[in-house]
Amino acid sequence: MQAFKDKLTVLVVDDSPESLGMINMALDDAGIAVLIALNGQQALNVIEHVTPDVVLLDAIMPVMDGFECAREVRKKLPLTPIIFMTGLSDVEHIVKAFDAGGNDYIVKPIRPEELMVRIRQHSNNTRMLLEAQKTLDAMRQHVFCINQSGRIIWATPEAQILLNQYSQQENTTTSHVHECLSSWLSSGKEGHDLVLPTQNHHELMLTVHYFKQSEEDEYLLKIQSPNVSIDPSSLEDSLKITYREAEVLLWVAHGKTNREIAEILAMSPRTVNKHLEQMYPKIGANNRTTAASIAIQMILGGHIGSPNITN
Repeated sequence: MQAFKDKLTVLVVDDSPESLGMINMALDDAGIAVLIALNGQQALNVIEHVTPDVVLLDAIMPVMDGFECAREVRKKLPLTPIIFMTGLSDVEHIVKAFDAGGNDYIVKPIRPEELMVRIRQHSNNTRMLLEAQKTLDAMRQHVFCINQSGRIIWATPEAQILLNQYSQQENTTTSHVHECLSSWLSSGKEGHDLVLPTQNHHELMLTVHYFKQSEEDEYLLKIQSPNVSIDPSSLEDSLKITYREAEVLLWVAHGKTNREIAEILAMSPRTVNKHLEQMYPKIGANNRTTAASIAIQMILGGHIGSPNITN
């Protein structure tokens, strides 16, 4: 096990003894540790015990083929590069390989020089990404990455904690969160933060900010939340409401109930409700959730209203 920790480790999945022998020799000469599996199921068994840096995967194998194996590997190892090795060079199978989670492909017969270049390139890219994630983790940033379908590819520990708390408090599944994120991406995320809805206004409200697209189907997002030290006058000026209404709205954006706001601002819950009723038409809101969303967007520098539709 120590040998695998100290070296770049490649899992080779192929049912051909000739291919395995040639690849094993080339990788061994390059100082790379080699793990071997004869089919997809064996490969899944291997990664339960050792995490490879790269997976070389034959497309056509018995028991479990490379396409199905890639989909299962991607669930367990979302960042590990998967390089398909295949004699099927037609577009249909190449597309199928990428759809299954592959990062690259090499057409057989394998040329060792080309194979080494691909392995080094993908392992270096992944290492840089992991280092970036570690930096984000150390800075306690609430950052996560999703694909177009809204599935979370990776998340910093801080972001994952908040996402888990949100799912638990709303008694919802992760697929529901994925659907919200996917719908938001497709409707135009630029300049428009997503406020994940809550059933109870005093519960955790998550606001997601679009950061950038890092790969063809990878989108970096950051969970934002309003700053408790924000001066209510910023909302007063931008939304054309009174200072007292701005104070109430700021605490609504923090998820406080009318009773909690009344205690904080030393007024009655009825007065809080009166401020809200007077404020809603001024800012174009018809309920508490919409008002909170508008406030958060203004605090984060976003825009009020619907997102811009992008082609």
